Amino acid sequence: MDHPPESNYPQLCFEVGLTCEACTAETARQLARSCKGLRGKMIGQLFVQIHPHSACARMHAHFANAYRAASCDSGDERQRAMAAVA
Repeated sequence: MDHPPESNYPQLCFEVGLTCEACTAETARQLARSCKGLRGKMIGQLFVQIHPHSACARMHAHFANAYRAASCDSGDERQRAMAAVA
């Protein structure tokens, strides 16, 4: 009996050279660039929408931490840019 491809996570990701950590960190950085200032529950809700597969669930905290780190970094970049212009 064949299983649908969706049931083969994270194996499918590993086969193309993508780790769970790299995947969730990158999607968190992208989210931080496009949706600034999200808080706890909203970050969690978006994680589930972006990564709906049950195999991804264990990466929830990693995603949230990466989002927060990226949010801080983007704030620092904006402050440096504003200082350079002033």
